[in-house]
Amino acid sequence: MPEQLLHATHKWKNLFKSATTSLLKNRMRSLLTALGIIIGVGAVIVMVSIGQGVRANIQGRISSMGANLLTVSPVRAMTGGVSQQATRNTLKPEDAEALRAQVQELEAVSAVTQSRQQVVSRNGNWNTTIQGGDPSYFDIRNWTLDTGRTFNESEVRGRAKVAVIGQTVVTQLFPNQNPIGQQIRIGTVPFTVIGTLEEKGSGFGGNQDDVVIAPWSTVLYRLSGERYLQSINVSAASPDVMAVAEARIQSVMRVQHGLQTGQADDFEVQNQADLLETASSVTQTLTLFLGAIAGISLLVGGIGIMNIMLVSVTERTREIGIRLAVGARGSDVLEQFLVEAVMLSLAGGILGMGIGVGLAALVTNLMGMPLVISPLVLLIAAGFSGAVGVFFGYYPARKAAALDPIEALRYE
Repeated sequence: MPEQLLHATHKWKNLFKSATTSLLKNRMRSLLTALGIIIGVGAVIVMVSIGQGVRANIQGRISSMGANLLTVSPVRAMTGGVSQQATRNTLKPEDAEALRAQVQELEAVSAVTQSRQQVVSRNGNWNTTIQGGDPSYFDIRNWTLDTGRTFNESEVRGRAKVAVIGQTVVTQLFPNQNPIGQQIRIGTVPFTVIGTLEEKGSGFGGNQDDVVIAPWSTVLYRLSGERYLQSINVSAASPDVMAVAEARIQSVMRVQHGLQTGQADDFEVQNQADLLETASSVTQTLTLFLGAIAGISLLVGGIGIMNIMLVSVTERTREIGIRLAVGARGSDVLEQFLVEAVMLSLAGGILGMGIGVGLAALVTNLMGMPLVISPLVLLIAAGFSGAVGVFFGYYPARKAAALDPIEALRYE
């Protein structure tokens, strides 16, 4: 048994040495032959990495909007399959109070209203989004304070003219200054800055740092002059109770709005988890699609390997005849050419992986996305490049093994 193992090891060592010598004898041809595999593997890694980077970026942005977030908003009209603005406002502050009191699965509830207005300080002015909410709004939407404090319940009840501002507003209105305690004017109403928010970056709604957050009562009654809320944001106690919380919210809201059996809801409940799942599904499909397109290059590369190996068989016909004449079996010749094809393909695959990782890092950096390189993708790329070598190298190797020694020796 040890002798058989030693013989097999020696045999394969000679096969790899012979294949390496043959490939290095025609370096340029070998490189050009492997180019299809290099491009194919590199393209697959770049495309898949970009797709996974987009997926991670979208997931991060959705998650930054709030943990276990459910949003209650007025029903929106549909025109040509496109969601339009709410047909009519139906949400009142009392609805938020009812959800807070009656839905046990909720960790936090915040009335939300919004207004876009000009904000003026002693240093300048800036048009920005004014968000109105409860103190819990900061936790629901994952807002973290940088300096100062948030407003409290008594300030919400008293319609206090206090505000917490985002970093974009800080930069525009208070360059190189501490904004805490400073006065700003929103529309015609003076406010005192009591806090600043940590930088959050861009989200689906645009620049999340371009915002002023104040008590919802102040925004609703002192700034917008409206009677209805734009939405109610709630945070479920855990991901496990999201579905139950959604059903309970719907039940309470129907009672609040006096809707009878058979009447359509005049509100809608949007689940952040569903949005995350949908976005992940779309980006995963996109990633697979891009990877499949890039995989076509591997097929082209495999055809190139087959072509060159067939040429190599023709060029080395006399050599093959000599080997067969001195006692080599057809299987030995087949193994020799198959090893050459696999080595060529694997070498192209390894080069392609290196180039693909480098290009993926460059592209994701330029696009401002996280670099996601899955080890599984690298393993699949390496395995697939080896499989391409076996698949497209077998026919030329089989043709070489089937040559008649006498005819091969006569070949010029």
